[in-house]
Amino acid sequence: MLSPEGDDPDSQVIKTVLALANDPNRRTAAYNIAAEIRDGKNAEVARVVGGAEVQLVLADQLISRIVVHSSRQSGLSGVYSELLDFDGCEIYTTEQPDLTGKTFGEAVMAYEHCTLIGLCDQTGRVNLNPPSDLVIGKDMRAIIIAEDDAAIKLGGAGAKIDTAAILRHQIVEAKPERTLILGWNRRGPIITYELSRYVAPGSILTIAADTPGLEQEVAGLPVVGDNLSVSCRITDTSSSTALASLDVPSYDHVLVLGYSETMAAQPADTRTLVTLLHLRKIADDAGTHISIVSEMIDVRNRELAAVTKADDFVVSNRLVSLMLAQASENQHLAAIFDDLLDEEGSEIYMRPVGDYVAIDHPVTFWTIAESARLRGEIAIGHRRVRAAQNDERALGGVTVNPLKSQALAYLPEDRVIVLARD
Repeated sequence: MLSPEGDDPDSQVIKTVLALANDPNRRTAAYNIAAEIRDGKNAEVARVVGGAEVQLVLADQLISRIVVHSSRQSGLSGVYSELLDFDGCEIYTTEQPDLTGKTFGEAVMAYEHCTLIGLCDQTGRVNLNPPSDLVIGKDMRAIIIAEDDAAIKLGGAGAKIDTAAILRHQIVEAKPERTLILGWNRRGPIITYELSRYVAPGSILTIAADTPGLEQEVAGLPVVGDNLSVSCRITDTSSSTALASLDVPSYDHVLVLGYSETMAAQPADTRTLVTLLHLRKIADDAGTHISIVSEMIDVRNRELAAVTKADDFVVSNRLVSLMLAQASENQHLAAIFDDLLDEEGSEIYMRPVGDYVAIDHPVTFWTIAESARLRGEIAIGHRRVRAAQNDERALGGVTVNPLKSQALAYLPEDRVIVLARD
């Protein structure tokens, strides 16, 4: 169920859900309704109306959280795109009776061609990356990343683990971050709030845009705690002179948002492209790399934007569409992504492979998976610099659910993709 255009789209969605659920001539079997909701404040009413039959895709929260996560970890949007795209690996919830009685840690290492990431109980409650010593009950369903459901079968007996290559976990202290947001739309407040949940004390956020009433809106933005200080600059983000005055290279992360509230999709994306081209020139002139994540509205503009050499593009409409399509096939998917994108649960991180295993010789993904398991994490993939050069799917070299038995040579720049609690 797509969110319609108009001033109050959520009310139309809620009324349609109500009509479906309470139709006197409806079928007796339960529906699986996947519905898009723009404003998270309306989610509770929609859930009351639809009950267990409705899965809500909170579009603005979904995009905002992915933008924040991607801004802090280059390439992460490719992981989410892979998990949602029917062309690659997908998330399945399935009965796996052979896991009954095993601990979760044992079960994680029991699959070669797919990746166990969590469990789902009878009530539908999702538990991603539970403790390794949790014993799997007979009523629990497995949450698995696989290429298709036919690939979900046990097969870890011949795992080749190079225990000598596994490195001890080194705790890295979080440092203050400087973040710059260029452009503004209705997702800006959610992005600011989400960012404040992750950054270390002393972090700074500067918002630069020229939308009406921006100063008043920024002054009232809600944040968590006092780790993040927020300031505002009224600036034409499509002007090279204005951007140069912001000292962009001094920021750790740059987020470019589309002016989707004041402009149509194509003009908004065009302005975003202009901003990205100016940022590319600023980076070239400074002889440095600027970490840039950009929101795009229309997927057709994604290829044009590639020339700007931004680190990541979050194509908002496409991700919401993929999420709705996947939710229509898997009644637990909305809950799984709520957990994945929530700071309180287990989330996806991209960390140097060299933090997990010695990379002076080829190692199997079995070895990386075991190193992650010993830390209470689940290795779900990797991002290899070499693979990015011939990446036809534009995922930045991301591979989710790689073959675990293949030994590969990794570079210091390569990343392992893990599901972890912090």
